Amino acid sequence: KSKGALIYNPYSTGITLQLIPKASVDKIPVLSMAYGLSASAVGETFPWIFNPPATYWDGASAILKYIGEQEGGLDKLKGKKIGYIYLDAGYGREPIPLLDQLATKYGFELTKYPVPANQMQNQSSQWLNVRRDNPDYMVMWGWGAMNPTVIKEAIRNAYPMDRLVGNFWAGGDDDARAGGDEAKGYKTIAFHAAGANFPVMQDILKHVVDKGLSKVSGREKVGENLYNRGVYNSMLMVEAIRNAQRITGNKQVTGEDVRRGMESLTLSDARLMEIGMEGFAGPVKITCADHSGAHKVFLLEWDGGKYVKGTDWMAPLADFVRPLIDAAAKEYATANASWPARTEACQAN
Repeated sequence: KSKGALIYNPYSTGITLQLIPKASVDKIPVLSMAYGLSASAVGETFPWIFNPPATYWDGASAILKYIGEQEGGLDKLKGKKIGYIYLDAGYGREPIPLLDQLATKYGFELTKYPVPANQMQNQSSQWLNVRRDNPDYMVMWGWGAMNPTVIKEAIRNAYPMDRLVGNFWAGGDDDARAGGDEAKGYKTIAFHAAGANFPVMQDILKHVVDKGLSKVSGREKVGENLYNRGVYNSMLMVEAIRNAQRITGNKQVTGEDVRRGMESLTLSDARLMEIGMEGFAGPVKITCADHSGAHKVFLLEWDGGKYVKGTDWMAPLADFVRPLIDAAAKEYATANASWPARTEACQAN
């Protein structure tokens, strides 16, 4: 902060939750890209927090939508059993309220398998229960060492890999690589492509990696799913700063300026092509009311050696999710005494 930071980029749900009350005091926006508090998509309540291009709740609803499609429609989920294996922390618990309501709406049974942080690499008790319950599908909300352990345990317990779907952050190449060929069919939800066959990735190879300027060891890492996520994350910050410069006419901007730049950020197909991301990601439009956008997502599928596109782009269940997000934002403001009312002027796109 003392050096004039323009934006917080926590890369952690837990840290994001702690920073949310501080952002408006520090006058520094928080970018929690597809993680953090889903309710912070409500710009009227959280003018300093941004979670594009989709919230955890959007992601969870899209996974359920995909599962429904495999059964012939969401209405066909009635009577099905869906397992939810998750890191037992704020991150893993974040989508549970939404999943519970989807279970009620569509009549499926949601069976939860919490994994304590000290058991990420020892999930024998959880998988004993999975074998007993035999869920029709499994959703994984894991992190770090938990993810490859889930995949290895699923293989060891003969759970069908094409019925195991991970969230945004359960899609590391090393996660799936732990299962080798037997992990074929595992899917993870995504909002950008994997692979290095995009102009922006080729520029990184040419101007950074091949010149020995990369902090990542190995040319082969460029194009892995989570490497590409870092590129996408950096793009959002760069474009918000560029937009802030446009709005203010100043080359040197402040955190307050960048908040305005993020709140009026529009990334069209034309702009994505211009920055070498054609086909890499979809358009983004952030507004004063919607700091996420509930943009389309898709599923990547592990083919035994890499992630490939496993589905077409699909919209989350926004009509169902958004009212819940609005209600959660009001609940947050009520639960946190003297939560400040928004005073920041809306920066139109």
